[in-house]
Amino acid sequence: MLKALITLVLFFGSNYLVHANSQKDTVIVHKDARMDVLTSKQITANKKASLLTSAGQYKGYRVQVVSTSNRDQAFKVKGELLSRFPDQKSYTIFQAPNFKVRIGNFLKKADAEKFKLQLVKLYSTGVFVVEDAIDYTPTKEEEDQLLQQ
Repeated sequence: MLKALITLVLFFGSNYLVHANSQKDTVIVHKDARMDVLTSKQITANKKASLLTSAGQYKGYRVQVVSTSNRDQAFKVKGELLSRFPDQKSYTIFQAPNFKVRIGNFLKKADAEKFKLQLVKLYSTGVFVVEDAIDYTPTKEEEDQLLQQ
């Protein structure tokens, strides 16, 4: 991608006209308007890429509720979360030797922290916000908003 961008810059750069006036030490640059379009598209692509993981999922946050080596305890906690918060998805992840139970798909850390406060009342220890690849599909308007930030 970088090679393509450099090639385009060199190609369009050769279309620049530079005139120097030796009496006034002034340089006049006539820029090809297509450079602005190319730059704008590249900025948008970079912003979108910064929101995604290499696997194409959005970067976001989840609340980790428990980390235990006891598989049954992990699935018990997951069941409790599903029954108490049916609108949130919960996940069980195995990272040897522990099972980790996480809940939620939050784009903003502040939203995850707010949800964490509800969970701390139920699970007094080991509840914290973690960065994770989240399941999220934005609408066109939401995606435009994210790219504006």
